[in-house]
Amino acid sequence: MLSLSMLVRDEAERLAACLASVADFVDEMVIVDTGSKDDSVAVARSCGATVHQLPWPGDFAPARNQALALCRGDWVLVLDADEQLLPEPRQELRQRMAEPDLLVITLLRQEIGARQSPYSSVSRLFRRHPALVWSGAYHASIDDSVAALCQRQPHWRLGHCATPALTHEGYRPELLASRDKARRLRQAMEAELAQRPGDPYVCAKLGALEVAEGERQRGLRLLEQGLAHCPGEAMAERFELLLHLGIAHAETDPNRAIAWYQQAAALPLDPRLTLAARLNLAALLLENGAAEAAHAHAHAVTEAAPELALGWYNLGLIERRRGRLADAIAAYREALRCDPQHAESHQNLAVASLLVGDIQGARAGFRAAILALRARGDTTAATALRESAGALVKLDG
Repeated sequence: MLSLSMLVRDEAERLAACLASVADFVDEMVIVDTGSKDDSVAVARSCGATVHQLPWPGDFAPARNQALALCRGDWVLVLDADEQLLPEPRQELRQRMAEPDLLVITLLRQEIGARQSPYSSVSRLFRRHPALVWSGAYHASIDDSVAALCQRQPHWRLGHCATPALTHEGYRPELLASRDKARRLRQAMEAELAQRPGDPYVCAKLGALEVAEGERQRGLRLLEQGLAHCPGEAMAERFELLLHLGIAHAETDPNRAIAWYQQAAALPLDPRLTLAARLNLAALLLENGAAEAAHAHAHAVTEAAPELALGWYNLGLIERRRGRLADAIAAYREALRCDPQHAESHQNLAVASLLVGDIQGARAGFRAAILALRARGDTTAATALRESAGALVKLDG
């Protein structure tokens, strides 16, 4: 038996889609509402979920543990309302859950709209075992309890599903801004850093946040401190530290940034988890005149994640710089096959079409780019593109 375990609060807008994505996969849906003022409870019940009420305890870990205690399944899948389960990995996941000594299956999660790391790995599907509990003030996880149990009982195995299993929209820039997420993350991270100075995970998260918000020197100190304390087996934390050290040096010292990105890309992780380093490395190499080296990394991205529009888009930019317009056009079309609303791919496809003399294709590309920009609320860019493109091709009529 498989249980879905969720915490919700004011998630009526997205909850139905989340629950629909797992309705025919899980055997029960257990939802703990922590004080919704919208229709979250009604939506959950209308989708067949059992809903429990819980006053917010002030921390995700105890709330998730209380939700976990209400589940009856042999296995538990944990989702947030801004996540959905994809159909492709379901058969594999059912087969893996039948393995008697498997404790956890880590899932690849696609980060929709994220400016960095298009994929992450999350421990969200696990055997319901009394020793597995949530901990951590920031991004609560079961990982510490998993490690402790495996040390006491080494017969347990950990599994990994190589097929992307989840989508997550929580890192879209507009969502981060609207929820004031950066401020809340900083408060949680600062508190945890005070308790665990030098912790690689905390240093990676807070260091990256500092760099993103313009506090580069403190960010660098935290990232370097985290790397110095990072054990050899902590590959995920090491990757994140190396990635953000590359980002921190990209504008001031490109050669140093390239070296950091190369180290990150070389780590023995699932290829999708190192995409951010390869994408950034390809862009930086292209910017510094190394188009052939950039092409190798961009091509590696499309091979590792052919479903990722950003990979094909970046390959298109590189192919155009190499003077291979037909290959650039093919790459932009692949990007649009993955994401038909990717405005930048429409726009660059239009420019490439114009360069090969395809006026009708250029016109269609510019129109599609303008519509995509408007759809995502970027009316200023849509207006500017309409004016500039209108000087090149007739857009009306």
